[in-house]
Amino acid sequence: MNIKSVNDYFPEMDIIQSDIKDKVLRAYEEVKDLEVSEGELIASLNARDLTDRDFYNLLSDKAEDHLEEMAELAREKRIRYFGNNVCLFSPIYIANYCENSCRYCGFRAKSDIKRAKLNSEEIEEEMKALAETGIEDVLILTGESERFSSVDYIANACRIASKYFKVVGIEVYPTNIDSYKILKEAGADFVTVFQESYNKKAFDYYHPSGHKRSFNYRIDAQERALMAGFRGVGFGALFGLADPIEDAFKLAIHAKEIQKKYPKAEIAISLPRIRPTHGADDTLNFNIVDDKKFFQIMLAIRIFLPFVSITLSTRESKDFRDLAVKYGATKISASVDTSIGHRSKKSADEGDEQFEIDDARSAKDAYDDLKKIGMTPVFTDYINV
Repeated sequence: MNIKSVNDYFPEMDIIQSDIKDKVLRAYEEVKDLEVSEGELIASLNARDLTDRDFYNLLSDKAEDHLEEMAELAREKRIRYFGNNVCLFSPIYIANYCENSCRYCGFRAKSDIKRAKLNSEEIEEEMKALAETGIEDVLILTGESERFSSVDYIANACRIASKYFKVVGIEVYPTNIDSYKILKEAGADFVTVFQESYNKKAFDYYHPSGHKRSFNYRIDAQERALMAGFRGVGFGALFGLADPIEDAFKLAIHAKEIQKKYPKAEIAISLPRIRPTHGADDTLNFNIVDDKKFFQIMLAIRIFLPFVSITLSTRESKDFRDLAVKYGATKISASVDTSIGHRSKKSADEGDEQFEIDDARSAKDAYDDLKKIGMTPVFTDYINV
């Protein structure tokens, strides 16, 4: 069974009454055709409280000539709200079965990669191996398949993770409020869902089938998680799928509107760029985002949303991440392995990776390198009481 339009829902999906997605899409419609003058850009750089239009100005190509001023302003806000702290975390992939057909992803259903799903004992061994590196903040990931990775299966992994880590996040398929409640009770603290692209035409093309095809269900995932009692949610767009300015703008507006509606929620934004992967459609032509534009996007988001955590993954190089943490990024991954069961080497059936990483540093190496550049690495900023 499939849905015809990305605006549709599958029968089992919760439909919540929320106007946030409409606000996100409408905000972009109001600015997308506007010309950005030099005077308007300078005014946006000097604005005390940035409007959505100011944020759009900072994302514009015209703002590329003002990266030094943007970097100075972003650095000031980064230090004011986060100091020099950089949180370290690591993902654990426990299954790579997927029922979606995302053209860009190595886990997609039609890919010929080696599949694997860890059992309880193997999950525990993987958790132990990661905990021994010093990591205290873990992100549990699966392929998007409720058939192979049920809510109960993920909940079991959360309970195991809670024995070894102070913070447990999940990045799995979007689910309903009752299911999010089960995952929260099992020990999960955060839910991260990447919209991938906020451009519906691109979203339609890249997601031809599977539950992920429902744009509306996916964009409401963070709100459903907060309604279920989660203390924090993460947002992300995969840069390279569509126009980066549009995706960056809508991504930040989405996070802003959730923050306004749920002021006690902790908000995080992830900024990944598309990376090579085995099993993806090799005929795709991506909208490659170069380092300069990507850095500008991060600076603009830091200036616009000074309170949010910004995460950069190992998709990015060591040099880029070392620069980014000084000006905007507040959380990076380390000791990363995007394959299944490789950490402990005790899984009977190891599965292939989701994508290639660029920065392969261990937690210790990342910790030491951050100190060398004057930053303060933190393994956790949360205490369970």
